[in-house]
Parts: sequence; C-alpha cells; structure tokens
Amino acid sequence: MRESFNGIEVFAAVAEAGSFTAAAARLSLTSSAVGKAVARLEERLEVRLFDRTTRSVRLTEAGQRFHEHVVPLLAGMEEAASQVA
Repeated sequence: MRESFNGIEVFAAVAEAGSFTAAAARLSLTSSAVGKAVARLEERLEVRLFDRTTRSVRLTEAGQRFHEHVVPLLAGMEEAASQVA
C-alpha cells in the first residue's frame, strides 16, 4: 500500500514540477527512481499519465483527470498526518 501512495506522490510531484528532474530534486530522489515510480503507477493503472519527449513532460488527458482527483486526497492525508503529530 505504501508503494502505491509513494507512486501517487511522485506522480503529483512530476505533474506540479513539470519535469522528472525537478520532481526528483524536490523529493530527494534520483530521476531514475522517479521515472520508475511513475512507470509502475502507469502499469498498475493500465493508463499512460504523461506524454514524454526529450524536452518536455505533459500530462495526458487521463493524467489530468487523475491529478484532479489525487491532489485533494494527498492534501487531506498531509492534513491528517499533521493533526496527529
């Protein structure tokens, strides 16, 4: 379960940062680890979340819909964690 949550966190970071490299820096991970986490998430969901080229990363339509749903959930989880800390 935690791996799924991490994959979603990584996905959201890439979507918000606009690049795998920037997301990796933000999360203190390697670009390779970020790419693998996103690839595993895409495999689990059986959908492509990003259109990737050597120069850009853009959310697919499915990625945009997924992002809209998971951002509030991640924010709620962070709020719940801070309330119990």
